[in-house]
Amino acid sequence: MRVAVDPNVLISATQWDSSVSHKLLMLLIGQDIPIYATKEILEEFAEVLLRDFRYSEKEVESILDTVNAMVIIVQPTELLVVIKDDPDDDKVLSGAVAANADFLLSYDNHLLNLKEFRRIKIVKPDDFLKLLRRLMQ
Repeated sequence: MRVAVDPNVLISATQWDSSVSHKLLMLLIGQDIPIYATKEILEEFAEVLLRDFRYSEKEVESILDTVNAMVIIVQPTELLVVIKDDPDDDKVLSGAVAANADFLLSYDNHLLNLKEFRRIKIVKPDDFLKLLRRLMQ
């Protein structure tokens, strides 16, 4: 099983220890399930930490070091044009395709509305956590 994440999932996972995304990230790591992201996703993640959470550059660098130890960075080979209302979301889809992901975890409605893209199931972390727990029983 291969899992790709969007920047919002990374924000939730790293900023709130009690969040579903944090619990899910820890479970994925504990089960040795690969987690994929792109350089662009991590750049957006860092930008949000600086802008919205007001971390210093040094703090963001430390958080990125931690995240980099948990994810596998992939380089998209094709630039998709799928989501007209928010073209930045196409970068997330391109990363999931490059990762050959089975699931894309997202809180973004533009992505979630697709439900599936090229056999990649697009789901909220909450729904994926429930699925994963059922599979582990």
